Amino acid sequence: MPHVTLVPFTGLRVREKELQKYGVTFPGLVDRAQAIAELPALGLLTLAGMLPRDWTCSYRPYANSSEELLESVLADSPSLVAVSALTASVKEAYSFSLQIRGYGIPVVLGGLHATACSEEARPFCNSVVIGEGEAVWHQVLADCEQGNLQPTYSSFTGSRKLSWPTPKFDLIPHDPPRFTLQTQRGCPLACEFCGASRLLGPFREKPVANIRQELQAIGALADDPIVELADDNTFVGSRQPEEFFQAFSDADVRYFTETDWRIGTRRKLPRGLASSGCVQVLVGIESLVFRYPGMGRKAAELQQMMDAVHAIQDAGVAVNGCFIVGAEGETRESIDRLVAFILESPFAEVQLTLQTPFPETELYRRLQREQRLIPARDWSYYTLFDVTFEPDRMSVQELEQAFFAALAQVYSAEATRRRNIIRKDVWKRHPRFKTRRRS
Repeated sequence: MPHVTLVPFTGLRVREKELQKYGVTFPGLVDRAQAIAELPALGLLTLAGMLPRDWTCSYRPYANSSEELLESVLADSPSLVAVSALTASVKEAYSFSLQIRGYGIPVVLGGLHATACSEEARPFCNSVVIGEGEAVWHQVLADCEQGNLQPTYSSFTGSRKLSWPTPKFDLIPHDPPRFTLQTQRGCPLACEFCGASRLLGPFREKPVANIRQELQAIGALADDPIVELADDNTFVGSRQPEEFFQAFSDADVRYFTETDWRIGTRRKLPRGLASSGCVQVLVGIESLVFRYPGMGRKAAELQQMMDAVHAIQDAGVAVNGCFIVGAEGETRESIDRLVAFILESPFAEVQLTLQTPFPETELYRRLQREQRLIPARDWSYYTLFDVTFEPDRMSVQELEQAFFAALAQVYSAEATRRRNIIRKDVWKRHPRFKTRRRS
């Protein structure tokens, strides 16, 4: 019986030695990095859910390539190894793929980076999957059984209709497990920096019936599961939220998602979020000095966004404010102002990262045209915490130092403690937690 081993290179990359050089420690960010590392790779789990009956599979998520990973994969005696990686981990994925091929085992490589840089990826594997793996997966498996794998499989050459297969959640090894669930694919906005929304295809929303089916599968595996929605912007489409909320309410799960500030302006939506079990949303405020092209109505005055944040948190849903440092016009003074704002802000959590020009984004293309990308900094620097381009008003070193200083302040013990207090206060208004206190 043929067997496929699924190997996602997971986790948030942080070049800890570089941060330590500047004396930066940030327990709040470390906690978030650990939480991200625990999230399963939804793409490969979805492919596992599509396997024909005569195929078996195993799931080997690893943060880094290692001898232990190699031994565990070889012990599976796989007919095929499927590897996925993001940009910051792709060098490890390439190295691992070459090792596996050295044992005569075919490797197929996919994901966002492989889609953006398929020519680069091709020498390291037998096949590159470009775009959505679901569209070509059965053909990949059939060709593998025939010993006739093609160099490239592209979802862009056939039908773009998605069948929304249920991921094989029972492969997740964590106890208690954290789950990812996708309710939409892509995003109708075209933010210049976005490395996911438009790369795999057009914006589509998953039918609520399929969402219910996946929630049921998750509920069968865990009591009180925690679900993080792998959406770019959950409420940006035309879907009516009532049926969506009812599906999550019936499943009785706690969930996190990403959206934009405009949900706080829709009168019933914040309360619906809370009553359906949403406990936190990540909201992209982005930059205080630059409005990125492609943001559409998401780009607004800061006060308007903050009024919406208050409305969301008043309903009992914590807001994780997401900020990008290093946009056009950034200076040490503007970064200091941002830090001062964050330290006094009402956010229950904060995500602070560096502008990162991921391949094939409009940002990457613009900086490439302007010859501002740093050639000496390869993909391993594309971590969201390393400077990979020449800033327009600062030197590379000045931006690095200012960013590391900002991290040290924003994720200090005192600042983290303050946000923890805000989050607990917000959740006192959440219907799920109020009910539990009464019971």
